[in-house]
Amino acid sequence: MTDPVDVDEAVFDVVERIPPGRVSTYGAIGHLIGIGPRRVARALSSGGGAVPWFRVVRADGSAAEPVRVRQLELLAAEGVPVRNGRVDLASVGWP
Repeated sequence: MTDPVDVDEAVFDVVERIPPGRVSTYGAIGHLIGIGPRRVARALSSGGGAVPWFRVVRADGSAAEPVRVRQLELLAAEGVPVRNGRVDLASVGWP
């Protein structure tokens, strides 16, 4: 089994590559690493403060409820289009 710290580091490495003004999903990041989206979310919630965690949203473009207000503020500051509380993944999705 893979060391959980190594998995967390892999998540952080990918999240750091998301350019400003772009957004990815938990599932897309998990696909790049070979893990599930919930594992991506767990890594970010437990230790992702040093990476741009706010550039990762749910598959439907919505923000996770516990951080929704702050996440949408940070994304708006980068010019990410948000409509009805959802990011327009078709225009700013990464990768």
